[in-house]
Amino acid sequence: MLFDQRTRAALRDAGLSQDDIAAVEDHVTEQAREDARRVESFFDGRETVYSDMDLTHSRADHPEHDLDYVDLFTHSEDVRGFVRFETWGAYVEGARVLEESDDEPTVVELTLGPTVDARVRFAGERSRLE
Repeated sequence: MLFDQRTRAALRDAGLSQDDIAAVEDHVTEQAREDARRVESFFDGRETVYSDMDLTHSRADHPEHDLDYVDLFTHSEDVRGFVRFETWGAYVEGARVLEESDDEPTVVELTLGPTVDARVRFAGERSRLE
């Protein structure tokens, strides 16, 4: 259930039926699933990605990361999961495609949880972040 009871009551008072509310919730949930699929497709087959992450042990403006995997799932409208690099990983609390070329994601953004606590853009080419 995407909307809490107070919001559902307000939507009904505004004229939406229970079926309308359920349809909106289903649509938002499907959009989250599609976002997760598209972001995962960006990472699929890549061994290296570049980011705008501020790393204390790196002097690079856009550090290189050896990628092991990205595993995303959805819970209602939320995209969650885990990203694993060669020597470390982080929880993902949000994900979206920022740029595309020929209908393929070229820059994505993950909201990384504890240890990073920031939105981080990733690209397959360093120049896409500059």
